[in-house]
Amino acid sequence: MKDSDAWEKKRDIMRKYDATAHIYDLRYEQEQTAKYSAALESLQGKELGLVLDVGCGTGLLFNHIRAISTRIVGVDISRKTLQRSRERARNSSAIEVICADADLLPFGGSIFNHAFAMTLIQNSPNPIQTLREVERVSRNDAVTVVTGLKRVFSKNGFASLLRKARLRVTVLKDEENLKCYVAICIKMHH
Repeated sequence: MKDSDAWEKKRDIMRKYDATAHIYDLRYEQEQTAKYSAALESLQGKELGLVLDVGCGTGLLFNHIRAISTRIVGVDISRKTLQRSRERARNSSAIEVICADADLLPFGGSIFNHAFAMTLIQNSPNPIQTLREVERVSRNDAVTVVTGLKRVFSKNGFASLLRKARLRVTVLKDEENLKCYVAICIKMHH
């Protein structure tokens, strides 16, 4: 995909989420909570440390991981969803939200203990590039949780995409009640 086409897709996604930010939670909170539960069940209550929530949207994940994280950094390209996530995080000094492109994260390498890319890659012009950027800012022992919508990816296609992004899938959930696959991944060593 050409850079101009990729940027146009990102602008379309940004506009879509800006336009629906005020109803996002009402529309998707139940579905998102089911994804978070499936992911956190696989992490078995471990202390998460410094967490990146890339594509954080309205910050729905924050309340699910706040107690097991030392700090959460939420990143999204949509300013209106970030306004909602700032409201959700306003009483916590341990949560910071930043407007940024998931393909150009404003962080140095190997910073985050864990990363969540929930409901993100189907919106990305180049999902492999996006996931590699998430891995760039994650520590070598970091766990990355990635979801992929079933209507966009086949199970094998999703697993293949994760491998191409240099992620080793340790758990791949395909639960009937979920509209997505939930993958628990670690970096492949080169």
